[in-house]
Amino acid sequence: MELKQLQTFRAVATELSFTRAAEVLAYAQSSVTAQIQGLEQQFGVPLFNRLGKRVAITEEGKRLLFYAERMLQLADEAQLAVRGDDEPSGTLRIGAPESLFTYRLPPILREFRSRCPKVELHFKPDFYPGHLGLRREVMQGTVDVALFFNYPRLSDTLIVEQLLQETLLLIAEPDHPLTRLETVLPGKLEGEVILLTEAGCTYRELFEQILRGANVHPATKLEFASVEAIKQCVMAGMGIGFLPEIAVRAEISSGRMTALRWSGEELSVVTHLAWHKDKWISPALRVFLELVKQLSAFEHQ
Repeated sequence: MELKQLQTFRAVATELSFTRAAEVLAYAQSSVTAQIQGLEQQFGVPLFNRLGKRVAITEEGKRLLFYAERMLQLADEAQLAVRGDDEPSGTLRIGAPESLFTYRLPPILREFRSRCPKVELHFKPDFYPGHLGLRREVMQGTVDVALFFNYPRLSDTLIVEQLLQETLLLIAEPDHPLTRLETVLPGKLEGEVILLTEAGCTYRELFEQILRGANVHPATKLEFASVEAIKQCVMAGMGIGFLPEIAVRAEISSGRMTALRWSGEELSVVTHLAWHKDKWISPALRVFLELVKQLSAFEHQ
């Protein structure tokens, strides 16, 4: 088994097409087919199901893909480490929830690109309840570094650093009756329409816990996969939203939505930065970690 075969296997698994994988790798399609057949003969199992022109990865292929990703990443790290080139290069894989990707990371990434123009960035959004998917990927090495809300416990596998506290807001369109109240306690949300992120989202869980503790029952909960969708629906007068302050700062400043004057339990989460304790800190990763910590400290001031 050669690294070239694993690179080809990863390309086919990503594209789910021998033709597109050949185009991406600039190989003849016959070469791609031969390399995959060689791996299948070596392992004695099919790695892909060929369904006419369609390709589907098998369960055995999925297991191999996990190890192929790790082996190729280690090969890249070894090349960088042995070469001794301090100029950042290679690939950096970053994971984070949508709200952090959209509202926290852009200035960090802009500065990173100016310092590390040779580094290729891969972004991994978080779609799993409680960030379980990202935690698993950091522990397995398929993501180099990740940002989380409210990391719940210490880990023997990960290095986790606290960055800053994120304020959460209840928001409504400016003419909503609750915007006229001097204080909004949980009971005022009884019978209201609440617009929430998907189940398992850290700050949604916090908010629902507060509502349960106050025995408050909204009339309806509308669930969205997108922060932007919640914002647009709030501004359209569909209900009350619950989002990080950083995500709605511009809309509040422009008067397109209003933050309710919440007087219940504190609404906040803490952003954490995490990477594997045994991971080699490449020049690219070192720059990224430094920038995240510097800009987070500046925001905290």
